[in-house]
Amino acid sequence: QVQLVESGGGLVQAGGSLRLSCSYSERTRSSYGVGWFRQAPGKGREFVSAIRSGGTTYYADSVKGRFTISRDNAKNTVYLQMNSLKPEDTAVYYCAISVVGSATSRLDYSYWGQGTQVTVSS
Repeated sequence: QVQLVESGGGLVQAGGSLRLSCSYSERTRSSYGVGWFRQAPGKGREFVSAIRSGGTTYYADSVKGRFTISRDNAKNTVYLQMNSLKPEDTAVYYCAISVVGSATSRLDYSYWGQGTQVTVSS
């Protein structure tokens, strides 16, 4: 079935950049939507960004203008370029697949990766 693996997380100073990658199985259809969510300790999983099959992108207000999501279907990979990182961006970031092409609701995502830790220091 569909499998996802996140990578690219790590430690970075405030104002720095990271690029997260979400690699998914070849069986994942291009019609599926791909989203990024994050979860800080003691908090719920919140929407960060998503990209639909047609290329339409969505961003949470908290990351708009700083993060950019892109998709390379040939490589079965979705990227999340994170610039101007802030300490409040610190969280575990999860990649997820929506078979119904959903966007911002985590309830519409059926497959989830294991997450990658992003830590932004002051």
